[in-house]
Amino acid sequence: MTIQMVDLKAQYLKIKEEVDKAVLDCFELSSHINGPAVDKFAGELAEYLDTKHVIPCANGTDALQIAMMALGLKRGDEVIVPTFTYVATAEVIALLGLKPVMVDVDPDTFMLNLQQVVSKIGPRTKAVVPVHLYGQCAGMEELMDIARQHNLFVIEDTAQAIGSRYTFSDGSVKAAGTIGHVGCTSFFPSKNLGCFGDGGAIFTEDDTLAEKMRMIANHGQKKKYYHDVVGVNSRLDTIQAAILRIKLQRLDEYAEARNKVAGFYDSSFSNIRELVTPVRSASSSHVFHQYTIKVKNGKRNELKDFLASRNIPSMIYYPLPLNEQKAYATAELSPGSFPVAETLCKEVLSLPIHTEMSEEQLEYIAESVKQFFDK
Repeated sequence: MTIQMVDLKAQYLKIKEEVDKAVLDCFELSSHINGPAVDKFAGELAEYLDTKHVIPCANGTDALQIAMMALGLKRGDEVIVPTFTYVATAEVIALLGLKPVMVDVDPDTFMLNLQQVVSKIGPRTKAVVPVHLYGQCAGMEELMDIARQHNLFVIEDTAQAIGSRYTFSDGSVKAAGTIGHVGCTSFFPSKNLGCFGDGGAIFTEDDTLAEKMRMIANHGQKKKYYHDVVGVNSRLDTIQAAILRIKLQRLDEYAEARNKVAGFYDSSFSNIRELVTPVRSASSSHVFHQYTIKVKNGKRNELKDFLASRNIPSMIYYPLPLNEQKAYATAELSPGSFPVAETLCKEVLSLPIHTEMSEEQLEYIAESVKQFFDK
């Protein structure tokens, strides 16, 4: 039995005819850069998210960088980020000469500890980046209240949660990435909405901000060869946009399939005391980009090795918090500074979850996990 973390080939084979035709149509048109599929995809994604502007770009990291450039953040300004996240969140902050200010995370949802956010706000704090980790939204209602009180920008990193919906206390619902001032996402192939290469997008309701982000993504120009601001070269490839148009139609279907896998795992592991299944936020739907368990009593690595011996892949997202990465470590961010994140890095393990998993595969994985804890 072959099990993969994400079975992109099986997913492709289900939509092969549509994808092949879309790609060949791009070749026929020979409009390889900013072809018609790019604008069409942007419009369709904006409609799906119920947001005003979608600006496609080359990847999710560029999306974060372009957003921060457009917001006018200055060298030395501080941006609050969770220390338990992928490096790109802090990487662009450092590249722009800004200062990443790290905070710990909630032990259940793994996302920004909002009390710590408030405690880290200072005179140079200009923005906060909530990361919607593993497939559900951070506590956006409270965070937006904090941002309004302190005049901060909120830049959502929704690379792992596109398609998730957040419900406010008044019953209103918004899509992940459309709540803050800017939302950023990635279309890396393994994402819930993934292309066949690199890709990303930025979302906003603000007309002026959208125009500036479009300019920045296109060498700072609105009119060709007239450069009004310093920009970058960050474009979503036409072929990738054509593929994403097809997969966007199935995004909710993909989320439903992932939730069925998650439900199976939840039920299978409910009686294992040393294993903690994912906690669902009461205010957010979950699209399960990852199914991430916590393995207690120092048994995480042993379980990972046991699964590997049975040809079951698993991944550790993430083995080190940002404050322990060499590129970002400082004396003030020494080990022990963020106890929750540092503990999570020793406990978390992501199991295979994707849209094409068979019942046979799921039963084999579940039985293998149970066998490990029954030893």
